[in-house]
Amino acid sequence: MTELGAFLLPALPLLALLVMLLLGRYPGHEAIVRFSEWVAGRVKSRHGVALRALPKPPRSFAPGGGLLIALGLAQRPPPFAA
Repeated sequence: MTELGAFLLPALPLLALLVMLLLGRYPGHEAIVRFSEWVAGRVKSRHGVALRALPKPPRSFAPGGGLLIALGLAQRPPPFAA
């Protein structure tokens, strides 16, 4: 019996969540809605006017990540992009 209890005890929260979802109840969805409204409310300034989005920085055409490693290990340089 101890082994069965040790197996089922960690599974109880998952089983409870599964039962709630099958019954059509979504625990925590009110908190998610409140949080999204709070985040959306922070975008506005004190006067209620929405703030403009900052301009995007200029795009960099330098290789990065895996491409940078691949170019560093390549035997010849990449072709010149015209």
